[in-house]
Order: sequence, then C-alpha cells, then structure tokens
Amino acid sequence: MNKTSGRPIALTMGDPAGIGPDISLAVWARRETRATPPFLLIGDPSVLSDRAKALGQTVLITETDCLHASSVFGGALPVLPIRCTAPVVAGEPNAANASAVTGAIDAAVRLVMAGDASAVATNPIAKAVLYEAGFRFPGHTEYLAHLAEKATGAPVLPVMMLAGPKLRAVPVTIHIPLKDVPGALTSELIYRTCMVTAADLRSRFGLAAPRLAVAGLNPHAGEGGALGLEDDALIRPVIDRLRAEGLDVVGPLPADTMFHDRARETYDVAICMYHDQALIPAKALGFDDSVNATLGLPFIRTSPDHGTAFGIAGKGIAREDSLLAALRLAAELAANAEGTHR
Repeated sequence: MNKTSGRPIALTMGDPAGIGPDISLAVWARRETRATPPFLLIGDPSVLSDRAKALGQTVLITETDCLHASSVFGGALPVLPIRCTAPVVAGEPNAANASAVTGAIDAAVRLVMAGDASAVATNPIAKAVLYEAGFRFPGHTEYLAHLAEKATGAPVLPVMMLAGPKLRAVPVTIHIPLKDVPGALTSELIYRTCMVTAADLRSRFGLAAPRLAVAGLNPHAGEGGALGLEDDALIRPVIDRLRAEGLDVVGPLPADTMFHDRARETYDVAICMYHDQALIPAKALGFDDSVNATLGLPFIRTSPDHGTAFGIAGKGIAREDSLLAALRLAAELAANAEGTHR
C-alpha cells in the first residue's frame, strides 16, 4: 500500500483562530519530504485559504469526502467542509464558532465509526471558548467518550496517554483541580485505568506483555503512611490485584525517581495519579514530538500535546512536529489494530 491509498485519517481543524490551520497546512505542504500519512481535514476551507495567504503559502484546497481523500492528498489538501458562522481572525477566538469546532469532532467520529476513516486526529481546541458557548464537557477526551457511547450504546472509560519517544505516561485523574485529586482517586478507577492501558498497549501498540509502573500519590509514595495513607490504602491493593491477574506491574513508586533514563528502561508506561504528575515529565522529555493518545475508545484518537497557541497563530512560527507525530502514531496504531483483527 502506498502512502496515498487506503482509508485516510480524519483530522479536525480545532479552534479556527488557533494554530490548528497553520500546522495542518504545514504538515500537508511537507507531505512528500516528511512522509505525512494521508488525512482528510475537517474544517472551513475559507479559513484555511485565508490562513495560507497570510502565511505566504500556495495551497490547492479541494472539498471532498473520505472516500476520495487519499487519492486527492498527493496534489491538493482534501477538506470536508464545516463552515464557521462568524469571521475568523487568527489569534482572536470567538465563541460564535464553537458549533464548527464541535461539528468537526462529531464528523470525524462518525467517519471513523463508519469505517470510512482509519483513525481520528484532533487539532487543539480552547475549552474556555467552548464553555462560553455552552459546552458541558471537561475537555476533548470526555467529549470523545460521550460520542463513542452515543455511537455504541456502551459506556467507555477514556484514558489519556502522552506518548513520546522517551516516555509514555497516563494520568488516572485528568482535568480536575489538584485539591480534588485524593477524593477522586478510587481503587476501582486506578484498576480500570491500568486494564484499559494494558489492553491498548497489546492491541494497538503491539506490546505482547506491557510493563506498567504505577506512581504513588504522595511524596516518597507515602513513606509508609508518614506522608499520606492513600498509597497503601488505595494503590498498593490494586497492584496486588493486577499482578494476581497476570499483569507486569510495579509500584507504588516515588514519582521523583521514576523518570530518569535508567528508570524508564524498566517499564513501557507510567501510570500517574494526576494530570501534572504525568504531563510534566512527558512534555519535558518530548515537548515537540509527544502525542496525546486517547485509550479505551472504540476507535483510535491522537492529538498534538500542545494547545491552541493563539498568541502565535497566523505568524508562521508554529511548529508542526507534534501534529506530524500524532498523524504518524495514528497511522501506526491503525495498522497494528488492523493486523491484530485479521
């Protein structure tokens, strides 16, 4: 199969005032030299055309569908149109365009659930802008889980993984205040997060026997209860349960010694208790080439590990490396999943 055949990746444009259009145009423009997997960009063609002009790029844009996107990809940027309802100015988010942002996500999920797209890749959204328009989900990940449940009728536990060349890290709790983390952590949530992670590492990442390293919540993993009781009361019993079920799991480990070079050689993924415990080392070790992958969904979803970056939108300085990594990982996981199901 050549790189312009087969099912494309459904790529959402993200917030049109952010760098989503910039980096999407960039990865397509360098498709030959950087081996960009074919994708169908879902968004407003006029926004893309205007942004290309602002960036001094000449881009042929073709409105098309999933069936024809891969054949179009070599000569033009294939776009499934979702129109913005208000003018778009780079760097100036507008809640009036929230319906176009969520509409693109809806369309991408429909395409992948129908089997027309191989995976979903999403450009960054601005949650605060969507909240202003009535968006009721904590973030992208939770909205995708909602759409998956609507499509299948089955509840899912979405698990966020930051995957980079040096580290894979999973936070058990995600977009909640730090003060709420201890109350949100339960043994069942930790257990299910580990099980979803191990299952996707096997079926999509090609790891037959994934090794999980579980971080403690408190400094020094609680220091035997002196620095907190959660590590022994909540986390350690889960690790015992997972081991009894045949998983290769260690922990709870002090988070301050988990992420140096030698430590990372001993595991395939770090299971962390809260957002920053996972994302700080992940981004420090691979800011430009780490990918946000959502595990536990009935489809593959990846995303750049950065935000909308309104301050540099339309200025020609946004780097497309993380989006390219997200597209490549999506293509890799789709191929792995296809091979597993044969």
